[in-house]
Amino acid sequence: MENLYKSLISHQPMKLLPSLKQKKRYILFEIISDQTFSPQEIQQEVESSFLLFLGQLGIAKSSPLFLKEKTKNNKFIIKVNHTFVDQCKTALILIKKIKNHPVIIKSITTSGTLKKASTP
Repeated sequence: MENLYKSLISHQPMKLLPSLKQKKRYILFEIISDQTFSPQEIQQEVESSFLLFLGQLGIAKSSPLFLKEKTKNNKFIIKVNHTFVDQCKTALILIKKIKNHPVIIKSITTSGTLKKASTP
């Protein structure tokens, strides 16, 4: 009886089928400015822009994720649902200032894998 109980507890839950998993895209952005910004400053402005443009429901559906560890030299990567790529690009292009410094945010590339998005 005890062995049966242990086998039931250690049983792994079923994994999702690939067709049911959320498809994601990685978008590489570049900030054109005369100043460099910290990842926290960029993330704060990106999140407020998403909230302003997409709203709470849009954020829930698009599920954007700011990748702090991939931020360097005023370039950053956002992971987003594949159906909301254009809306996320639009939301970020509308950012005009970070910490009262004028900026231009440019989308460089969109990829299905993180490795391809971080190489250019």
